[in-house]
Amino acid sequence: MAIVALGVVYGDIGTSPLYTAQTFLSGQGGIGSVDREAVLGMLSLVFWSITLITTVKYVLIAMRIDNNGEGGIFALYSLIRRHGAWLAIPAMLGGAAFLADSVLTPAVSISSAVEGLQTLPPLEQLFDDNPSLTLMITVVIIVVLFAVQSRGTESIGRVFGSIVLIWFSFLAIVGLTNLSNDWSVFEALNPVYGIQFLFSPHNAAGIALMGTVFLSTTGAEALYSDMGHVGRGNIYFTWPFIKVALVLNYFGQGAWMLANDRNPDYTTMRTLNPFFQMMTPNVRYLAVILSVTAGVIASQALITGAFTMVSEATRLNWMPHLQVRYPARTRGQLYIPVVNGVLCVSTLLVLAIFKDSEHISAAYGLALTVTMITTTVLLGVYIWYSGRRFWAAVFVVLFLAIQTMFFVASMAKFLHGGWFTCLLTCAILFVMVTWDQGTKLERAQRSHMQPKDFLPALDKLHGDFRIPYFADNIVYLTSDPETKRLDTDIFFSIFADHPKRARAWWAVSVETTDEPFTREYSVERFETNYIYRVRMRLGFKVSQSIPAYIHQIMHDLSKSGELPKQKSIYPKVDADPDIGTIRYVLIHKALMPESKVSAWGALSLQAKYTIRRVAGSPVKWFGLAPYNPLVEVQPLFVSTRRPPRLKRIEPSMAGRPTAESMRIDKADPAAVPDPMDTTSGLGRLVHAPEASVPTGRPVAGKGDKNAVRPPRPAARKSRL
Repeated sequence: MAIVALGVVYGDIGTSPLYTAQTFLSGQGGIGSVDREAVLGMLSLVFWSITLITTVKYVLIAMRIDNNGEGGIFALYSLIRRHGAWLAIPAMLGGAAFLADSVLTPAVSISSAVEGLQTLPPLEQLFDDNPSLTLMITVVIIVVLFAVQSRGTESIGRVFGSIVLIWFSFLAIVGLTNLSNDWSVFEALNPVYGIQFLFSPHNAAGIALMGTVFLSTTGAEALYSDMGHVGRGNIYFTWPFIKVALVLNYFGQGAWMLANDRNPDYTTMRTLNPFFQMMTPNVRYLAVILSVTAGVIASQALITGAFTMVSEATRLNWMPHLQVRYPARTRGQLYIPVVNGVLCVSTLLVLAIFKDSEHISAAYGLALTVTMITTTVLLGVYIWYSGRRFWAAVFVVLFLAIQTMFFVASMAKFLHGGWFTCLLTCAILFVMVTWDQGTKLERAQRSHMQPKDFLPALDKLHGDFRIPYFADNIVYLTSDPETKRLDTDIFFSIFADHPKRARAWWAVSVETTDEPFTREYSVERFETNYIYRVRMRLGFKVSQSIPAYIHQIMHDLSKSGELPKQKSIYPKVDADPDIGTIRYVLIHKALMPESKVSAWGALSLQAKYTIRRVAGSPVKWFGLAPYNPLVEVQPLFVSTRRPPRLKRIEPSMAGRPTAESMRIDKADPAAVPDPMDTTSGLGRLVHAPEASVPTGRPVAGKGDKNAVRPPRPAARKSRL
């Protein structure tokens, strides 16, 4: 698993030596414009950024604050959300920014590595004659990378892990080779050099230098998010080796720059990359091959992190439930086909827009600075409520100061490509916010029935042999976790049009817990043998294959005598003769045109329904497709408006204006509350969620005005 950890979580941070020093020289005007003060200043800033941001903040602090072994900004938010509703804002913003960066990382990492092929003399002419060849190779590699994700990160990590071990060993050896000529660069371990150069007039890049330094820490957030895939202990075990290799390579590049700052062969070079130039030509071939592989592995770190982030966002009801696969038995392995497809298409779109790594890098990193800032805020809140308030204040002030400089420096990239990152972040944030608000609005309209209200009608239907069975078992899926009551929508679905008679009705709710591997259920049967209220509690890493769990629960109840014996004499899809036929029913809500809802509420609901259609229905989420489930649509009433009353007139007066209709100062009758309006009570649901409020349907029971029963059929007059 230590090898797997190398292949899964360190790819992004392992490619930073490829372009950090190159970007530094470009910002300073070339190698001829830098001196010892500049080189030592840059190395000092890089070393202390890696030490403070990656080692201290993420490895030593953030990884100790985990949610049952799971890391990432959403897992962190789950631990502290009880301390304030406002915490959802930085959590959503940081998560959206991380997912946006997951699109850019494969594009910039792989394209920059593939472009290294152009530096090899035998291939120079080939790439000059075919300018689009680099882009074509990058596209092929990206498509293959996303295609193998379904095999799971365990198998990918084993292959990549061995290569990463070779890659970081190569970084350390190359760095040591160049350090042997000048060990004095280790003076840069003194942070004073970095601070002095940052504010020195000799710094041609100004505060934008911090944007270059930030490139050395870009893999830190992915390292935290991927903790659940490989385990915290494996990261602790491997990080010292990773950091030593990075520091040796950066300082080796610094020693090479000091040795060649006046070399005319390099001062006139249009694009100079110290990483490749500090090697002999023969070694450079190996470096290009390894760097291309490292670019692919860097993409893998962000892809696996994106799977984790989306899975946790789903648990928080910030994203639609998506089909999740578990391709390996190793703890934490998951694969989300929809997310994989969206990331692949989005990455190819980035390549189509920006063409090469130089333009993609302009958008790279900006979103990740937002994620780091929001993670700092949430970590500070956790430490504060843990009782260590002084250290919480020190932590927030120190890291917000550093990361704010990163953000300000990255904003210089906005017009050169950063706009795309911001646009992508806003699009993901819109999905999260509208899904969250739409879900809350739906649940605010939910009404419920007590056993004394629904049991008499169900008991009568259960024993009415004039009505044939719709199925032996009718299973409704509901989001209501309360087991002592029944969702009104389920009740009216049973009696709508033709009553759905069954041997047993099941109302099943699935709750996703904060623990990753919870598997438990509870049952309330209201002292009957025909109505069962089931509540499942599944961990957010547990597959939600509902049919398998339903069969287990039915068998358990049948063995205990709580469910009458059911025998199926005909073949069924589930091939279970000890359980009768099962029909699944899902109820979807639809916003009616006459509903009285704010513009933002209507937008949230419509956006949620659109996203649900695009992302896939719950039929796929819960594995119900083979069972031919019934999907019903019921209206979602949100303080429904009463239409104006019609006035009856004589047929001879039709089309003629009356005196009353010509009076413009007369009040509109529709504006006056109607005492007979039976839908007015629904408005209270928005302010009193989960309340048992009548929905305007006929009531049953004497003296109980809130009891609900199915509507009576209209009386008929018989003709003689």
